[in-house]
Amino acid sequence: MKKAVIAGISGQDGSYLAELLLEKGYEVHGIIRRSTNRRTNIDHLRERLHLHYGDLGDVNSLSRIIDGVGPDELYNLAAQSHVRLSFDNPIYTTDIVALGAARLLEIVRRSHPKCRFYQASTGEIFGHSPPPQSETSPLKPQSPYGVAKLYAHHSVRIYREGYGMFACAGILFNHESPRRGDEFVTRKITRGIAAIVKGKTDTLMLGNLVAQRDWGYAKEFVEAMWLMLQQDKPDDYVVATGKTHSVHDFVELAFSKAGLDFKKHVRHDPTLERPNEVPVLCGDPTKARRVLGWTHKTSFEQLVQIMLDHDLHHDD
Repeated sequence: MKKAVIAGISGQDGSYLAELLLEKGYEVHGIIRRSTNRRTNIDHLRERLHLHYGDLGDVNSLSRIIDGVGPDELYNLAAQSHVRLSFDNPIYTTDIVALGAARLLEIVRRSHPKCRFYQASTGEIFGHSPPPQSETSPLKPQSPYGVAKLYAHHSVRIYREGYGMFACAGILFNHESPRRGDEFVTRKITRGIAAIVKGKTDTLMLGNLVAQRDWGYAKEFVEAMWLMLQQDKPDDYVVATGKTHSVHDFVELAFSKAGLDFKKHVRHDPTLERPNEVPVLCGDPTKARRVLGWTHKTSFEQLVQIMLDHDLHHDD
């Protein structure tokens, strides 16, 4: 039985990855912060998981957990992952996102050199790089979050090339689901619509509606993470749908599916906009399709429907 450690197991991606690994017969260990309140994503798995308290800012807790488990695979999905918030908390974001990855890589290098390592990279590292963005596109991040992720991304390459570690970075573009955090715009939209339908409010405040993103289904994206660590050689891969839609497109489609006119409910709040906005992110998943055999299956319209249906029928 393979053993895997997932840092960030209680998040959207961590919970879907845990399900996938359990289905494949893994013994799954998760790192969670003692202070976190968001464990609803893994409540249904609690009896099948081994959870450990730790923090990416605390190398001692990370060493204790990893040394105790001795994993075959380690997935670093933990982060302060909200781009807008990274402008308000750049130091914390850098410590957890950039140095957190470095701490894990160094622990694996020193004590568990045969452990295969996955780093959650992001399309945000491309920033203003012209779309479509591939593994060879220029890297021009436009936020503290993007810069911190770029540090982690390059660290993976350095440890792979310098120490011969099996370390991969998955450059995942925007991926959503009903498990997405409430602070992210897609979930804010679907939860806002549900609140309007249920009569709890009449208004949804949003920031930039013209930004274009490549949106896919998180449950499918975690399959690519696992596939990267099953290859003969480690490498980095863009994981995306290859299609873009604006925030406005998401809003209009979601409201129409709920039988509402978004113009009557959506209001603009400039404080929700980023100081530095990335206008278009569109990934080129050709390499992932060719090498990993991975491709997305859920369309943008289907994704919106999945998220909206969940929030219309749940009060969480």
